[in-house]
Amino acid sequence: MPKPRDGRPDITSLTTGAELRRWYWLKSELEAHAKAVGIRATGGKFTLLDRLAHHLDTGETQWPGDVRTAPRSKFDWHSAELTLETVITDSYRNTQNVRRFFKAHAGDGFKFNIAFMAWMKANTGKTLAVAVAEYHRLKAEEAAPGFQSKIAHHNQFNQYTRDFLADNPDRGMADVRKYWALKRETPSESGRHVYHPSDLDLG
Repeated sequence: MPKPRDGRPDITSLTTGAELRRWYWLKSELEAHAKAVGIRATGGKFTLLDRLAHHLDTGETQWPGDVRTAPRSKFDWHSAELTLETVITDSYRNTQNVRRFFKAHAGDGFKFNIAFMAWMKANTGKTLAVAVAEYHRLKAEEAAPGFQSKIAHHNQFNQYTRDFLADNPDRGMADVRKYWALKRETPSESGRHVYHPSDLDLG
């Protein structure tokens, strides 16, 4: 059953990272609070959440996740000649040069998408020939009956929408927005707000 709703606490009243993570916050709220406490306020929503949680727990203004190791490779993905034997380096970027390569080797309809970009970032050391094969595999997967694209972990609303409508096919987006607004006013032990059939009891 849903937990009773007392409304979210004021973000300025929270004293631990764990308590901060129990509630749903808009990115704009996290940005404003980061600026107020003097920590970096750029980046994605969950990066901001991590920075603020770390600050609450340690008092530090520097989040370890902001410390970046410079790429070891000097390979220039903007201008270097690319071949099927080219190895993906830790300096990889989705450049126009890379786009031209894939259009030539994977088809003129090539487009970067989230799944393929994530694969490129995660597969340092593999060749572009392997990348071309992976692109075709992903395209075939997308064409399969019943395929559903993977929703990014941080996009809780899109996941909630998909799960809500799958469980309540007679309802529409107005219902999704209503119950999502109610859901995000409740705490979550996991830090994520996911659909549950009992959410309909919230309204």
